[in-house]
Amino acid sequence: MRQLFYVLLLLLLTTGSVFAQNADINNFMVKESLLKNSKMAIIATDSLDNPIEKINGIYTFTVSGFTQSIKFNDGVAVLPLQLERSAFVYIKHQNDKGTHSKLLYVYKKDGTLTPYVINSFWLILFPAIIIFLAFAFRKFIYAAVIILLIFIYFNHSSGLNLSTFFETIFDGLKKIF
Repeated sequence: MRQLFYVLLLLLLTTGSVFAQNADINNFMVKESLLKNSKMAIIATDSLDNPIEKINGIYTFTVSGFTQSIKFNDGVAVLPLQLERSAFVYIKHQNDKGTHSKLLYVYKKDGTLTPYVINSFWLILFPAIIIFLAFAFRKFIYAAVIILLIFIYFNHSSGLNLSTFFETIFDGLKKIF
């Protein structure tokens, strides 16, 4: 009787491990939806940006501060929100292996979307260079203040508020360290 129990337990464990699959999303890319309807598609990828087609099911993403459950079919999911104009979009997914996020500037022209991934390093470097130049050349102080105000206004008007700005920077620093 005891041997039968062990055989059934072993059979159950091996069957469960055969059907179990590693379906974590640890990297993704964002493209325009194939329907060209001003929606973006998230494609689950590996570290080399090769699509992972075994991803199926519902996953939770945070898109520009809004938490959404997104359904993946064969590694692709379409975000339900349409973009009316060019904007910054911050997409974040959190799982057991950590937080995976990307800041994108999605350029909309003639109904087509072109996403550009922005490295958080540039969000730190650009203001730091302007501030350094302002301290190095005293005559540049007024121009530096104006450039920084334009930078802040452009970011804010395109959907990158201050909390998202700092969250992107901190997530980028976590990836480095």
